Parts: sequence; structure tokens; C-alpha cells
Amino acid sequence: MRFHLLGAVEVGLGDDTRLPPGSPKQSAVLAALLLDAGQPLSTETLVDRVWGEQAHDRAQRTLHTYVTRIRRLLEQAGVGVLVRRGGGYLLQVDRDEVDLHLFRRFVDRASRTDTEDPDRVVLLGRALALWRGEPLAGVPGEWAARVRTTWQGYRTDVVVAQAQAYLRLGDPTVMVAPLTQLLDEHPLVEPLAATLIQVLHAAGRPAEALSRYADTRRRLIEELGVEPGAHLRAVHQQILRDEPDDPAVVGSAVPALLPLDVHGFTGRDAELRRLDAALAAADEQPTSVVIAAVTGTAGVGKTALAVHWGHSIRHRFPDGQLYINLRGFDPVGATLRPVDALRGFLEALEVGPQQIPVGLEARAGRFRSLLADRRMLIVLDNASTADQVRPLLPGAPGSFVVITSRNTLPGLIAVEGAQSIELDLPSAADARGMLMRRIDPARSAAAPEAVDRIVSACARLPLALSIAAARAATRPEHSLHLLAGQLVDARSGLDAFAFAATDPVSDVRAVFSWSYRALSAAAARLFRRLGLPTGPDVTVPAAASLAGVPVPAVRTPLEELADAHLLTEYRPGRYAHHDLLRAYAAERAEAEDSPAERAAALDRLLDHYLHTAIAADRQLHPHREPVAAPPPAEGATVIAPPDRGTALAWYAAEHQALLGALDQASNTGRDVFVWHLAWAMATYVDLQGHWADWARIQGSALDATTRLGDRAGQAFAHRSLGLALAQLGAHDDALKHLGDALTEYGDLGDRAGQAHTHNSLARVHGKQDRPGDALVETQAASRLFGEVGQHVNQARALNNVGWYHAMLGAYEDALACCIEALKIHQRVDDGYGEANTWDSIGYVHHCLNDHPQAVASYNRAIDLWREVGDRYNEADTLTRLGDTYLAGDDRPAALAVWEQALSILTDLDHPDQPKVRAKLRGG
Repeated sequence: MRFHLLGAVEVGLGDDTRLPPGSPKQSAVLAALLLDAGQPLSTETLVDRVWGEQAHDRAQRTLHTYVTRIRRLLEQAGVGVLVRRGGGYLLQVDRDEVDLHLFRRFVDRASRTDTEDPDRVVLLGRALALWRGEPLAGVPGEWAARVRTTWQGYRTDVVVAQAQAYLRLGDPTVMVAPLTQLLDEHPLVEPLAATLIQVLHAAGRPAEALSRYADTRRRLIEELGVEPGAHLRAVHQQILRDEPDDPAVVGSAVPALLPLDVHGFTGRDAELRRLDAALAAADEQPTSVVIAAVTGTAGVGKTALAVHWGHSIRHRFPDGQLYINLRGFDPVGATLRPVDALRGFLEALEVGPQQIPVGLEARAGRFRSLLADRRMLIVLDNASTADQVRPLLPGAPGSFVVITSRNTLPGLIAVEGAQSIELDLPSAADARGMLMRRIDPARSAAAPEAVDRIVSACARLPLALSIAAARAATRPEHSLHLLAGQLVDARSGLDAFAFAATDPVSDVRAVFSWSYRALSAAAARLFRRLGLPTGPDVTVPAAASLAGVPVPAVRTPLEELADAHLLTEYRPGRYAHHDLLRAYAAERAEAEDSPAERAAALDRLLDHYLHTAIAADRQLHPHREPVAAPPPAEGATVIAPPDRGTALAWYAAEHQALLGALDQASNTGRDVFVWHLAWAMATYVDLQGHWADWARIQGSALDATTRLGDRAGQAFAHRSLGLALAQLGAHDDALKHLGDALTEYGDLGDRAGQAHTHNSLARVHGKQDRPGDALVETQAASRLFGEVGQHVNQARALNNVGWYHAMLGAYEDALACCIEALKIHQRVDDGYGEANTWDSIGYVHHCLNDHPQAVASYNRAIDLWREVGDRYNEADTLTRLGDTYLAGDDRPAALAVWEQALSILTDLDHPDQPKVRAKLRGG
């Protein structure tokens, strides 16, 4: 082997002597040629790889100088020939002389062996032995960085595959050290963590395995705000059950979403009996869904009752428990929509983000289908109306639903037969018991009068009692008489809370104030900050941003607030207020913090969301031109997801928070933030099929950029909104917005923006069956992209040119365009563009009656669509694959893939559904 890329770029002389190829940029030239050894590279491509956007007027001349020097180096080494070919260069060399290509060959050979063949371990070991360090070490530029990221990912995959092979052979110990080292370098890569945990367990080190899981889970929660994925959770459960290690273990969808049981729960015996009776009635009524509606005033303990009872009977529901806070009485009106609640339930049932339908009816249908043969407990907490709840109800018997609400929900009782359980204030004795269960018995027994004064000051309201008990528990040196006196004084010195004077909640503000004043300065400041955002919850990084401190520094104040019952960690790493506490926090912020302090805290939080969203978008769409967002405010925590999967997981976890952030920014005049976040979210919502959200987001962006007078921003918003409307089937509105975008870009002289818009117009014309108009638009896009040097986008446009040539019957022209585009996409590792081009090539072969080649091309496209997570295009290609099968007289295969396509389109609530249904009826 004579050429080394898996480490520093070097050329071997054949006697173990290695020569560096020269300067870093000269090394980049050699690396670019070696990566595509045996294939010509144009001068433009080489310049782009080496200099990128920093290319200067003398770049081509400098490139020729580097090429001359590399030729001399190759002559000295006696290996390889670098020749001029067309408008570029071709390095003629045996690819097995290049460590990177030899690595790939060993891996390919290993993949063709049986999973338990010892040769697999040998081949993978030989591949990994070629690594000497970071690929292309020392080579500068974005292209080299992308290559490094890609090949480090390949290395991770191979290490995981090697470990799985050793597991199957019963010899896992040898993999502990390499897996540990790699996971230490990349601690958020879940497949690595899962494999190391399995290896440690198989090696007889279960304690270390569990410790690794706990560490990985902690980091995922703290740094990304997400729980481990299904596979990693399944491996953890496997170890807890001490089952044999199976490298192919997968998770099982048995959710357990109930929050922690309420510490010191007491009383409510009558209500618990009524819930038990309702459950017994469910057993006696096997043909219906039984619903219990627990109603009562704010803070009276509805959630505590539902959760405590749920834990006591959860063994009756072997398929798990679902829980969600519907935020029906959120102080800023951020009620959870049923469509969003269903997304959370479907995710809990391990429906992948790409398989979750778009519309409310589609999601409700999928949810009912999944629950049809399951026995589950469903707790719908803090509902506002019957309409908010109805889409979340199962359609088949077997499950039990508990709803909590401040309203009586008469419609649900009348129509769905819900059993009403009204929760009143506890009796004085029960309230005393609630308090005493949470206080040291000796203290409460020694001061019964103080206990009664505290109960009276809390108006017997359970929420207030829990806060008072937490204060007493954290102040053991204070007598209960002292605490009772402080509470009475606090109550007398404060105005009534924002409720009617006859409502017991009017007394709770004094309890909040009493507990709030006991906080440390850092915790009190964080409490006030947490009253500012309108989203449903915050993660640790979001809280750190609000506070303006690093993540480690915010943990202690968060714990202090949770200990004081002023904040709830309802899910690991995610914190939320009771809505009364949230309103109180906002009130304290208004009273104690200056407008500038509040604005700065909110700016930091919004910058956390924006810049993390931008970083995640770079993983989803690495070839996208970046938006020129202002740098994050000092003190904002920004997360950089390490890979595509983690980026998707972050977006899924923060979807509602991002929408809330965008709305809050729009309502507070932060228009620059609005359109930049809309830009960052566009890729994710398009890929996942959240087109209604996409249209809503871009509508906000258009309003914001119009207020700003930012014509470039307006042009983007018009274009993105046009695409969203096209996906929703509103073609006329889409064309209007795209026309406005084209005008704006033209006035600005932005040829790249014009090119993107021509491509977008082509998409709409294609949906309208106007291939001639679409061809004109794609040709314009290809020309403009070429003029501005955006070769990846030019390749995408060139593929579109090929597609519409094929639609018009010019198959030879079509194939030539597509093959040229494919080469570029493969060279720059553009998975989206490659998938699109394979789809076009498949269509051309279909039209030429070359059905085997069409099937092969379509299947390659489908694999790539699944890799990049584009569900709509996967369905689109599946539909065409079915057409090819039918043309080849394989009707069963056609029906099978059309069913797959229809399933996806139904999930997406896409207007193409009738076309595929017609094929199924006629097929």
C-alpha cells in the first residue's frame, strides 16, 4: 500500500519511508484525486474541494502548480500516473494501493460472509488496522471536514460490526478497549454505547455495562434533551433481565409514561374507590371504552389522584401506560393541540418520526389502530374541552382512560359516557394528613397547633400543602410554629391571586411567595426566568440559557426548585411548572427584573433554539447555503448534534418548543429570529412531512420579513411557503408565492435564489402535469447554478432536466443528464441528490422497457430515500416501482409496493392518495 489517507496524507516509497505531499492545500489536491482514483476530476471540482468559497482568481493557476509538484512526487515514489483528462485530471493508480479504498474492500468482503464466519472478524480487523488517525489529518477546508466526518462514521460502523461478530463467536472481551476508546471520543453515538454495553455484559461485567448506560443516558438528556432510542433502551432492559446478549435486539413498544407516584399521598379514599369501581365496570363492559373524568379547581390534586391510582393498578395494563399534559389552562394560552398530543403518543408507541401521519384524522386513526388489540391505561391530564380529548380516545375496548380537568366536560359525559368524579377540597383532617405525611412525625406531633395553622393558611389546597411541606422538610432547624407564623405573615402581606375571592386558589399566592423567598439567589433568579418562555417545558441546556450560565452551573438551582416543589422534572431532563406556578414566576419576573434583564434572558433562550436548530439542519442538509444569523448571545448554550440521527431526534423532541419559541418571538417583535428559525426548520418539517407546520412557520417568516423590510428574507419566505403550499395541494397559491419570490430575487440580483425558485416552480408544474413548463424552469435553474458555481445544486437541477426530458419522451437526453448528475452527487456524497437521480434513471429505463434495470434503479433510490428520511419521495418512487412491476406482468409485486406507498401517503395526509388508490383498484 503506497497512499495513506486514514491519518495524515502521505505517499509511501516502498521501503516503509513515507513522504508528505507538501503544503496542506497540496495535500488536499492529492487527497481529492486519491478519493476518486481512476476517475477524472474537473478543475472546477478540484478548486471547490481545496479552496471552497475562499477560492481566489489565481486558484486554478495555483492548482496547476500543485499538480506539477504531485507528479514529481509520484515519479519519485514510482507509483501512479497523473494525467490531464478533458477539463481536469485523472490519477491512474491501483485503488488497493490507497488505504481508504482498501479499507472499503475489506469491509465489503466481510459483509458478504456469514454472520458467524470467523473470516468476518479477520476482514474487519484488517480494515481497522489501516487506520492511523483522523482521516485527512491536517487538510483544511469544508470538503475535507465532510470527508472526515463521513469516514469516521464508517469506522464507527465497522467497529460496531466487528464487536457484533465477536459477540456471535462468544469472544467479546477483545472489543472492550476499542469500543471504550471510540465511545469516549463520540459519547453521544448510541449504536456505540449499545454495543459496548452488550460487550461488557457478555464479558461478565454487568455493573460496568449498567454504569455505561446511565452515563450515556445522562449525557443525552443533559446535552441534547432526548431520551435514549429504542435499541439502546432494549439493550438496557436485556441486561437488567440478565438475558443472553443478542446483537440484533430491538426495543418493544411497552410505554410507561406515568410520572413518579406522589410522595406521601393520603386521603381521597372515596374518589379512589370510585375509580376502582369504574375499572371493575370496564371488566363488565368488554364492548366499550370506559372513561373517568376527574374534575375540580386548580391545585386541588386531580393529577396526583390520577397518577397515584394509575400506579396502583398499572399491573392490570400489560401493554403500558400513556400520559400527557394537555396544558388546557396554560397561563399564556399555549394549549396542546390534539394533533400534537397524538404525535407524542405515537412516538411513545415507537412509531418512527418518519412514519407518523400529518393530519389529525390520520394520526387519530393510526393511534386507534395501534390500541385496537392492546390493554392500556391512558391519562389525559389538564384537559380544557371535550373536543381536545375526543381524538385521543381509543376506538376499541380494553383500555381505560382517565381525564383530569377544571371543567366538568358535560359533552364527554353525555356523548361518550364518561363517569364524572368531582374532586373537592380535602377535609381538614385529610389536609392535615397530607401535610403530616411529608413532615417528620416527631415535629408534627410536637406542634399540632402549628400544623393546623399551616393547613388553614394553605386553605386546604393540596398544591399549597405540598409546597409548605417541602419548605418544612428543607428547614429542619426551624420550628413549625416559626414556619406557620411566616406563612400567615406572607398571606396577610399579599394581594389575592388572580382568581375570585371565594376560590381557595386565592390563598395559594402567599404559599408561593413564602417558598420563593426561601430560595437561594441563583434558584430564585432561575425560577423567575422560567416564567418567561411560552413553550411546554425546558431542557437543562434551555434552562442554562435562560440563566446565562453553563450547563453544569444550572443543575443545582434546578434541583433546588424541584426539591421545593416549585418545578417538576416530569421526564428525565425536562422540566415544567404547574400553570399557577408559571404565572407566579412570570409575575415575579415582571416585579423584580428590569425589562432589559427579561429581554436578555429570552434572547439567550431563543438563541439556544435557533443556533442548535441551525447546527441540526447542517446534519440534515449539509450542502445547503447557510443563513447569516447573528452570533448567539453571550450565555446561550448551543448544542451541535454529532450526526443525522441525533439531529432528527433533537428536532422531534423540541418540535413543540420550537413552535412556541417562534410564536413568542413573533409576538415580541423579534422578527429577525422568526425568519432565521423558519429557515432552520424548513428541512426538518419537509423531510418529516409536517407540511401544515411548514406553511404556518413560513407564513410567520413572511410577516416578519415584511415588517423588517428584508427583501432577501421575504424572497426566502415566499419560496419556502410556496413549496409548503404545493405539498398541501394548494398549487395556485404556491405559484403566486413562488412568482413573488422570483421577482424579489431578480430585483436583488440574487441568481442563486432565482435558481432555487425556478427549481421550486418546476416541482409545482410537475405536480400539475405540465412537464414542458417544468423543463423550462429546471433548465433555467441549471444554468443559473452553473453561473454562480453551485455545482451540487446544479447537479440537482440537471437531474430535474433529465426527468422532464423523460416526461416528454426524450429518453437519450434524459439519461445523459441524469448520469452526469449522478456522478457529481456520488462524488460529493449528496444522498438526497443521488436518490432523486436514481429515481429519474429508473423512470427512463421504465420508459425504454428495460424493466430489470428500472427496478434496480428504483430500489437504489428507495434505499437512499430511507437513509435521508424523505418519506414523501420514498412513496413517490414506490409508486413508480409498482408501475414498472405491472408493466413487467408482476401484478402481486406491483400491488405490494403500491400498498407501501399508500400507507406512507396516508400517514402524511398527502393529496396523492387518490392516485395510488386508483392504481390499487385498477391493478
